[in-house]
Amino acid sequence: MENNKIAVGLDIGTTKIVAMIGRKNEYGKIEVVGIGKAKSLGVKRGVVSNITQTIQSIQQAVDEAESVSGVKIKEVVVGIAGQHIRSLHHSDYITRNNADEVIDDADIENLVNQVHKLVMLPGEEIIHVLPQEFKVDSQADIKEPIGMYGGRLEANFHVVVGQVSSIRNIGRCVKSAGLDLSDITLEPLASASAVLSLEEKEAGVALIDIGGGTTDLAIFKDGIIRHTAVIPFGGNVITEDIKEGCSIIEKQAELLKIKFGSAWPGENKETEIVSIPGLRGREPKEITLKNLSKIIHARVQEIIEHVYLEIKNYGHETAKGKLIAGIVLTGGGSQLKHLRQLVEYITGMDARIGFPNEHLAGDSDDGLSSPSYATAVGLLMEGLNKDSKEEEEEAIEAAVEEILDGSENDAEETTPIVEEKIKPKKKKSFFEKFTEGLKDFLDNAE
Repeated sequence: MENNKIAVGLDIGTTKIVAMIGRKNEYGKIEVVGIGKAKSLGVKRGVVSNITQTIQSIQQAVDEAESVSGVKIKEVVVGIAGQHIRSLHHSDYITRNNADEVIDDADIENLVNQVHKLVMLPGEEIIHVLPQEFKVDSQADIKEPIGMYGGRLEANFHVVVGQVSSIRNIGRCVKSAGLDLSDITLEPLASASAVLSLEEKEAGVALIDIGGGTTDLAIFKDGIIRHTAVIPFGGNVITEDIKEGCSIIEKQAELLKIKFGSAWPGENKETEIVSIPGLRGREPKEITLKNLSKIIHARVQEIIEHVYLEIKNYGHETAKGKLIAGIVLTGGGSQLKHLRQLVEYITGMDARIGFPNEHLAGDSDDGLSSPSYATAVGLLMEGLNKDSKEEEEEAIEAAVEEILDGSENDAEETTPIVEEKIKPKKKKSFFEKFTEGLKDFLDNAE
């Protein structure tokens, strides 16, 4: 098995840590060769709160994935979420020195770098700068300005900001577990690439990923990401409420939620009762399913209303911002019975449950296409796409070198021109620079 064709997605969640190893098959679909999961004890609301426990859980998940697949894991793509993530909109422009030359990559890079100089709150760092649409001189709504003439280049940006310490802690955990960070991605973006179709992103869609500790939102319109948010509640608060409301232990509350829980109280009759064994020597407890649904309904409604507020803030109610494809629900929390109906009722938008099976090979295990693996599949896709891009660049460079070797015998003067024409400009994404910066920081910290 060729090791370089393999990528690993590591989803550090609040309830579970998943390591997923995969490669692309000949049809470009993803073949998962190994998966490992461990209970996540050191993460609260998407943020690492106990380094030692998180390292142990990562190692456990990685060991399991390695033993299933027989592949040794070296580097991983990690997702980042948590309540410290926020996004903002920002417009910026540059005035070009030479308006007679066409706009190229370098101009866009200058513009993006300028946005990176924005002053953030102390302890915050820009994670992603995503250009939305450009404006050249006075012509607005340009998707791709490269190759155009113009003196002033302006753009609207979607800027995602997070806490430096939280990002470094994740980097630290991965490194201490004996792994290298090949990339860091925002989790809602990873989930989106796993469960959304291009048509949905074009038409306008809100992806709601209900995890254990956080609910992530990513809004797409015209194929471009427009808004991201991380809301600090998830499936765990529902379990917590059941535990408090029914005076039972957490394990029982979780089982009740999964087995009998429903987000729609009207479904259950008063007579439906579940009996739960009491703690040592105590009487068993009887709980009506109607009460259980009422508790779940109240909390789920709160989560959805929070998310809907974000969708409204983005501008869903304006003609230009209308999300035609509605809502896609994914993540472990989306498996709650009647959740889809409740979401449609509260928001008045169409909803569907998103399964990450579109990109998986046909013979994949059914368990992998569960919504709770959406983020892991998305991270794995990021890793594989990054690898294939690097391979393409290497292939181009090899071809260039061959041409150059051949042309050395000819007139020497032509060589630099050939080189300029063919050599692709290797442009590092900000994230690559950021990841490299993080790696250096971690290496020096040891």
